[in-house]
Amino acid sequence: MATYRIAAAIKRSVSEEFLLVQQDPPPALEEDEYQHYVDSNLWDLPSAPLKPLEGEHQSKEVIVGGDALLDELDLRTFNIDSALAQIASQVGRVATICRSWSLLKYVEEADFGPDSPVKTLFILGTPTQGDEDFSDSCKWISKDRVANSSSDDRIGLLTIIGLLDGPDESRKPQLPSVFLSHSIQEYPTGIMVIPMKSRTQKPFSTTNLVLIVAEDETSKSEDSDIIKYGDALLVDPGCSIQYHPDLEDLVKALPRKLLVFLTHHHYDHVDGLSVINKCNPDAILLAHENTLRRIDKANWSHESLAISGGEKIQIGNKKLEAVFSPGHTDGHNALLHLNSKSLIVGDHCVGQGSAVLDITSGGNMKDYFQTTYNFLDLKPSVLIPMHGRINLWPQRMLCGYLKHRREREFKILRAIENGAKTLYDIVADVYADVSVRLWIAASSNVRLHVDHLAYQGMLPKDFSLDDFNASYDDFIKKISTLNLGI
Repeated sequence: MATYRIAAAIKRSVSEEFLLVQQDPPPALEEDEYQHYVDSNLWDLPSAPLKPLEGEHQSKEVIVGGDALLDELDLRTFNIDSALAQIASQVGRVATICRSWSLLKYVEEADFGPDSPVKTLFILGTPTQGDEDFSDSCKWISKDRVANSSSDDRIGLLTIIGLLDGPDESRKPQLPSVFLSHSIQEYPTGIMVIPMKSRTQKPFSTTNLVLIVAEDETSKSEDSDIIKYGDALLVDPGCSIQYHPDLEDLVKALPRKLLVFLTHHHYDHVDGLSVINKCNPDAILLAHENTLRRIDKANWSHESLAISGGEKIQIGNKKLEAVFSPGHTDGHNALLHLNSKSLIVGDHCVGQGSAVLDITSGGNMKDYFQTTYNFLDLKPSVLIPMHGRINLWPQRMLCGYLKHRREREFKILRAIENGAKTLYDIVADVYADVSVRLWIAASSNVRLHVDHLAYQGMLPKDFSLDDFNASYDDFIKKISTLNLGI
């Protein structure tokens, strides 16, 4: 079922400024250790859910120009009055904010999954009363400041989408028309995130291709830490083979001076690598050495460079730094966009749920915990995962990951203390409320949690780690007998 929102661009009567509202963060975690990890203020257009009408009465408020959307959105069937009342409350008004509202734009969110994309109606209006008669949690901002906001002045996604027309043509290539069938989200300004169908695991069906294109030709910096310069950057080209023609059209449209960054080697992050290899022999591949050695040599025959964290690259005037982030695999790298402090996290985090660590490729729970703390210390402004939506509350999300992993580890330890000896016994106890179809994926994290408990010296003395590790084959046999087609 589709989800709709309405966002109000309230324009100041005396200048080209718009009203933003300080956003409420997610509920804080109760544990003391997380209290000092706090996200900075986030400002965005006031918005509210747009829900269908209940009953026969139509809303009194009319959106001028809304009839143009009849083929996509019949506003007569939605409770606009209720949504605008919520927006008025956010900005500190008890009465009508604007004398009239007009259609600004109608935007469907990129299809990140697993939920349906959110469809947002942007409306434009000018206050009926004084420009200063708003809540203290509001402030005015110009379009120019929105386009050039810093990491210390966080501006939300609705503001970027609603007030900016989209990437400047100097920064965005003339994307091939067929490629435009893929929904594209630009956030922060200059970072395009493009979910493309891939061979990834459920509940997701896409991998986010991240694209950065230089505004002007890249010139060398005085920063001696820059190891490579490029006019464009692609991160994790992992689309399925049926979308390789679209990726090929994109690569041909990009500048020849192209850098390709891999967060890790999983096929849903590298399936499109052969396309770039074929289309642009000048492209340079950047990845950790443990990632490079796992890539099929037939998919990349051009220059490659092993990076281990701390190396910087430059695209136009944008600088990015590799962040070694083991845990998911032993060759996992994140990428920090230094201008905006946006952190491209690969598969360390996902847009919904928790990440599965790959025990067959050096996945390690101790490393995963440490990487999460390292990410917290970076104080990123936004997290960009390769599956699912971006996250605008990175400190809260990362602390939530720590809390989840600790709670899971405690349940595993409790199962062991209660007599569970084998992998099957532990998984069946800890994941009793989860579909058996997910138990094989969950078993990887369970095995790594047990290793982590052993590292901490927390396992009971009568628990045999050798017997536990030897129980994997029996676990697979028992799962196979459940007639799941595995």
